[in-house]
Amino acid sequence: MESYDLVVVGAGTAGIPCAAEAALGGARVLLAEKDQRIGGTLHISGGHMAAAGTRRQAERGITDSVEAHLADIRRISSGTAREDLITTVAENAAETIDWLDDRGFTFASETPRIIYGHEPYSTPRTYYGVNEAVSILEVFEGLLAEAVATGRLDVWKNSPVIGLSTDEEGAVTGVTVLRGGGEVEVRAGDVVLATGGFAAEPELFLELEGAPLVSAAHPTSTGDGILLAQELDAAVTGTGSYLPTFGGLPDPVSPGRANWSDRQLLIAAERPPVEIYVDRSGRRWIAEDELSIDVKERALTRVEDMTFWTVFDDAMLESTRQGRPLVVGWTPDELRARAGQRVGVHSAGTLEELAVDAGIDPAGLVATVNRYNEAVAAGSDPDFGRTHLPLPLEQGPFYAIRNHGISLVTFAGLDIDSDFRVRRTDGTSVPHLYAIGEVIGAAATCGQSFCSGMLVTPAITFGRLLGRRLAATAQQGS
Repeated sequence: MESYDLVVVGAGTAGIPCAAEAALGGARVLLAEKDQRIGGTLHISGGHMAAAGTRRQAERGITDSVEAHLADIRRISSGTAREDLITTVAENAAETIDWLDDRGFTFASETPRIIYGHEPYSTPRTYYGVNEAVSILEVFEGLLAEAVATGRLDVWKNSPVIGLSTDEEGAVTGVTVLRGGGEVEVRAGDVVLATGGFAAEPELFLELEGAPLVSAAHPTSTGDGILLAQELDAAVTGTGSYLPTFGGLPDPVSPGRANWSDRQLLIAAERPPVEIYVDRSGRRWIAEDELSIDVKERALTRVEDMTFWTVFDDAMLESTRQGRPLVVGWTPDELRARAGQRVGVHSAGTLEELAVDAGIDPAGLVATVNRYNEAVAAGSDPDFGRTHLPLPLEQGPFYAIRNHGISLVTFAGLDIDSDFRVRRTDGTSVPHLYAIGEVIGAAATCGQSFCSGMLVTPAITFGRLLGRRLAATAQQGS
């Protein structure tokens, strides 16, 4: 039987700063991680953070405020994010960014900036590292080493937590850890679940998000914390808020996964589209030059299986040679070479052959292309109002690339109160059980939207705040 003041489950974006701050604050802490390495989604995330009023903004002459940040979050989320939680984030985010700065975080030189991958802020306040989220992990590794050196922090890797222990009143008293081939019972004054989301677990994803899963998430994102807490009647909130990330190529090896590293560039503000988008029936379903990625993502939820194809001809492909590419990192010649070789990338001499090969209705595709070419000739798109009509789609060979609405994060998660305590289905809090990070669901701090920096920033900020608070509690009790 091991005993600690605090057990933090999950050594990722939220768990690491929580455990380290608690140990540096005087608490005896166990950080338990099921993977063989720490970091979780930091290994694959872009690591975008957002904060108003930072030193870095001031150095660049950018005027910003907590009130302006909150106004943008409310606007982008249409008021669907948790007001108490986003206020806590916004009020503490600048300190989080400045703290990372003090610890040697290597900012990308262009930050802070406005990001257009989702609905943009009105002010440059998004930050990330030269190595994206790995730059955050590099800071965390130094922080952990410092905390371990105090003798108050133990880090167990390859050690999944498989159960929560409670007393007769339902208060959490510890965890059961699978370690070294056996079960280890660990007593704890408090337990923090920081286990991430569930975008790598298809059955749970379908149950909670109600959508088919095509994932680009970290493979450890299997919903462990949610399942553990549900054994104690914990409530799950944010269901029905799912929104896909717009478009990803199917992975060439793993069914049900999307390859985010060589995705199509589908943001009209960054690359005015030459191609058209069609569904399985061959019909267009949105103006491809729609500037709002949020509008596109919401429209995609209404497309069968959230699957669509970008269709273009050789002249359209060649026109991208001097500008932004159709697929990130692919030249026109590389795209031609991969057609018919890479899963989801098709080419053919006629539209009918292309449709059969790609799995699109041939008659529907031909009719759609004919109508689109009429719109190009007329300079007006009566169906969807597209205004960027640079080229007709008529010069073979023809190409189609399959895209999916993909999941990098999950919107549903454990319900928590303003102090991060997990709540039961009856609204009461589970004593001594807390949750932070993606396990509380993106909807908590983003609402039904993607709001720049409002996943990583809350994870770090809540982790640090909670770690310090639980350390103080432990010190008072000792």
